[in-house]
Amino acid sequence: MSELIIVKPEKCVGCNACVRECPAPEANMTKQLEDGRFITMVNPNKCIACGECVKKCNHGARDYIDDTEECIAEIVKEKFIIMASPAIKTILPTKWKGVLDWFKKQGCTIFDVSYGADICTWVHMRTLEQDKIGNIITQQCPAVVKYIETYQPKLLQNLSPIHSPIACSAIYIKKYLRRNNPIAVISPCIAEKNEAIDTGLINYTITIKKLLEYFDRNDINIDIDTSEDYEYKFDEAQGQMGSVYSRPGGLRDNMWLHDPDMNITNSEGVHKVFAEIDMYGRMPESKHPRIFDVLSCEFGCNIGPASGTKQTVFDAMTTMRAIENEAKSRRKSTGIMGRGDDRLFKKFDDELRVADFLRNYKPSMPTPIPSNAQLDPIFEKMGMHNDDDRKYDCHACGYNTCRDMAIAIYRGLNTPDNCIVHAKSVLLARHSALNRQNEQLEEITEECLALSDKLKDNVARINENMQNIGESTSATSERAAVVKDLLENVVAFCNDNSTMDSDSVTQLISILETTIDAFSALDDNVTTTNESSEMINKSINDIISLVGEINEVLVKTGQTEKVDVSDIHK
Repeated sequence: MSELIIVKPEKCVGCNACVRECPAPEANMTKQLEDGRFITMVNPNKCIACGECVKKCNHGARDYIDDTEECIAEIVKEKFIIMASPAIKTILPTKWKGVLDWFKKQGCTIFDVSYGADICTWVHMRTLEQDKIGNIITQQCPAVVKYIETYQPKLLQNLSPIHSPIACSAIYIKKYLRRNNPIAVISPCIAEKNEAIDTGLINYTITIKKLLEYFDRNDINIDIDTSEDYEYKFDEAQGQMGSVYSRPGGLRDNMWLHDPDMNITNSEGVHKVFAEIDMYGRMPESKHPRIFDVLSCEFGCNIGPASGTKQTVFDAMTTMRAIENEAKSRRKSTGIMGRGDDRLFKKFDDELRVADFLRNYKPSMPTPIPSNAQLDPIFEKMGMHNDDDRKYDCHACGYNTCRDMAIAIYRGLNTPDNCIVHAKSVLLARHSALNRQNEQLEEITEECLALSDKLKDNVARINENMQNIGESTSATSERAAVVKDLLENVVAFCNDNSTMDSDSVTQLISILETTIDAFSALDDNVTTTNESSEMINKSINDIISLVGEINEVLVKTGQTEKVDVSDIHK
């Protein structure tokens, strides 16, 4: 399958808008990158190229591919046939003629797809009149065709076997005008590329948006025509009422022109038509309208995803009414025979074969829908443990229901981490863990403060005792000095007193000198003790200072550094 919708990962913010807008349940693949970001890629095998995601992406992450550049590069080499969709008139009301004139100047032949739409109406009328087909779903919208082929293949029996106006135009050019030139179609439809590939009838698809961008890049000025004249000198016949096919109910209005009583229901818009196609598939055949006229775009092709202009629905419909009135006037003057028969249809009856405008389709094998048992473990991973959880249906993931999201995860198209319920359950678990950590932190802080206070008290008592030791040591030193002086005086006296017994004096002096030496040693010890006490006091003061700092930090931690789990919960 050709990739038409492309993604620019660097611009994707994971907002899920593309998933939310997409009618194709398997077209998007959401994954989480290593940096934690979610991005949504496209599954080309399941994408129907409706272009809704391109229109809705506000971040420029979605774009599409067409053949504009390649086609214009080839135009200079050979003569092309350019088929112009009738929507070009409503999208470029003042420039459409100038655009077609530019292609003419490049040597191209210009063909009106409205004429192919008239053929399409004729084939439908003749086929239905002959009861060759049953109740049908129209197929002029290639996004609808791809949706039915991919997601509702059982409805292929109801999908109209008649080619679209663009394909009918190409068949008419090739088979009846016998032109073998390359064919390019100008339209506002991204999905037209799929029809070109599937039928092989069209060589290049040019979208109006990319064409205008090409003109801007290459400084090509297109002539402006403000007249309300919607006739143009096409190289072949200009269409009649087929010119209204691009609006909602355009095919219906053409059919009613020939059979006003035909039972026709129409539906448009990605958020409506595909759900109604699914509903159509569930209904019994007896309840189907004769024709179910469907378009993917809400306002028809006139405001298609690749239109590239800011025309409003009111602008488009105003232009469309003028085009319709002009077509009716031309049909009245040239297309109605005397008995009210359609002259153009008579021409088709004489010149064309219905069988040449019929086609076949390529059914796909639908992806099986997982059972409840298969989805249960997925729901568990999403944090949805009961029926109420599984009906949360917040749509944040982009899917309509939690079940749709679970199916996408089962198919490998998404991840539980992209589910808001799962994310909230993870946050709540982290919230609880942080609460427990905060409680433990508070307990540890309180214990540390208590221990710090005890340490401070103990240090204070040690300091007090050291002060007492210092005072006692000083007193002891003073007293030892006095005694030492006294003893020295006694020794001097004994030495100088000749009346005392020599042996006794010698013995007394020896004892006194020993005592003096002991007091000297005591004095030295007291001095050393004083010096040590000073060092100890300094260390104690340092410890007291550090304890004070620890207390301040612990108090600050308990008051200001506590994790605010309420913010996480929010």
